[in-house]
Amino acid sequence: MTLVLLLTLLCLAVPVYVYFGYPAILWLLTRGLPDITHRRGEHKPSVALIISCYNEEDVIREKLQNALALDYPQELLQIIVVSDGSDDGTDEAVREFENDRILLIRQEGRLGKTMGINLAMEQVEADITVFSDANAMYASDAISKLVRNFADLDVGYVVGAALYTDGNEGASARNENLYWRYELAIKAMESRLHSVVGGDGAIYAIRSDLWQPLQQKDINDFVNPLQIIAQGYRGIFEPGAKCFEETAGEFGKEIARKERIVNRSIRGLLRVKEVMNPAKSGVFAWEVISHKLLRWLIPLFLALGVAGSSLLAAHGLWPFQLITLGALILILFAWQGHRGADKNQLPIWNSVPYYFVMVNLFCLKGIFVALSGHTQITWTSARPSVVDNGGQMAAKGGQRISWWAVAAVLLTISLGFGYVR
Repeated sequence: MTLVLLLTLLCLAVPVYVYFGYPAILWLLTRGLPDITHRRGEHKPSVALIISCYNEEDVIREKLQNALALDYPQELLQIIVVSDGSDDGTDEAVREFENDRILLIRQEGRLGKTMGINLAMEQVEADITVFSDANAMYASDAISKLVRNFADLDVGYVVGAALYTDGNEGASARNENLYWRYELAIKAMESRLHSVVGGDGAIYAIRSDLWQPLQQKDINDFVNPLQIIAQGYRGIFEPGAKCFEETAGEFGKEIARKERIVNRSIRGLLRVKEVMNPAKSGVFAWEVISHKLLRWLIPLFLALGVAGSSLLAAHGLWPFQLITLGALILILFAWQGHRGADKNQLPIWNSVPYYFVMVNLFCLKGIFVALSGHTQITWTSARPSVVDNGGQMAAKGGQRISWWAVAAVLLTISLGFGYVR
C-alpha cells in the first residue's frame, strides 16, 4: 500500500499545485519586481488588424465600425477581414465598408482560422500585426496600448485583456467570468517574471517579421506565441489594452469550446516542445508546464487521486476517507447540476461543481482525441445567437462520454466505502 499512498499523494498534489501553488509561487517571485519589467514608448508603427470570421453577419458591421473608430492614426492602420467560407452574408456586409483601409480576403472551402491567417499574413507589410475576432469590440486606445510595448526590442508579442460584458448574466457566464479573472491575474504575474503563456485570439499583437506560417491543425494564438518565445523573445500582458465580448452563455457551448482549445493546444505544445526545455527558454519552461501542460492533465491526476483515496479509505486511513467523501459530494452536486433543466439558473452549489467537473472532463477528452490523431480545424462562434447543429451534437455526445467517466469514478468511490470497516 506504500506505493498506492505515494502515487495518490502525488496525484492529489498536482491539482493543488496548479490551482494554488503555481499562482502563489508567481506572486512570491514577482513581489520585488516593478509592475512594468520592460521598456515602453509612444512610437506609432504601422499596424495590420486581422479579423477572422466565419458567418459573422450579425456582428461584423459593428466590428468594422469599432475598428474604424480606433484612435490609432488612420494612415498607419490597415484592416484585413478573413472570411473562412462564410455563407450568411458576412462577405457582402464587409464589402459595404471595403476601401483602401479595409481589405476582404475570402478563403474557400472552410479550411479553418489558422489557414485563413496564413493567407492574410501574405498581404501584411505593417510592422505590427494585431489578431482579433469579429465579436471582440476594442476600447478606442487598445491598439495604442498594445504597440507601446514593442519599444522594447526583446518583446515579440503582446496580449491584451479580453473582458466579458455579460459576466453576471446566468450561472455559466458567472463561472466563466470568475475563472477568467483568475487567469488574468496569472497572466499579469507571468508577464512580469518572463512572458505570458500564449496569446488571446480576441486581442494580441506580434512583430510581423517574427511570423512563421502555421500548420492547419495549429491553434494560432497558442502556437504562434510559442514560436516567438523559441526565437528568443518575450511575451507581455498589457491589461490596458481592452476588448469586450460575450461569453458563450451556455455551459454546453462554453465547455465544448474548451475541449476544442485543449484538443488543438496540446498538439501545438508538442510541436514546439523546445519551449519546455529550461536550457532554451529559461523560466518560461516552468511557466508553460505549470500553466498549460499540468493543468490539462489535472482531470487524469484527479481521477487517479480519487481512486487511490478510495482504496486507502478502505484501509481505514481517515484523511483519505474525508477526501473520498468530499469527491463524492462534489460529483453528486455536479450530477445534480447536470440534470437541471435550466443550467443558467443553477444555484452556486450546483453550478460551480458542474462547471469544474465538466471543464476538466472535456479537457481530458480533448487530449485523448488529440493523441489519437484527430484535431478540429474549423470553428463556429460559441455565442448564443449562432446556431451550429453539428457543434451541438458534438457537445451532447461529449457529455455522454464524460458522464460515463464520472460514473466510473462514482463506482470506484462506492466500492472503496463498501470495504471500509
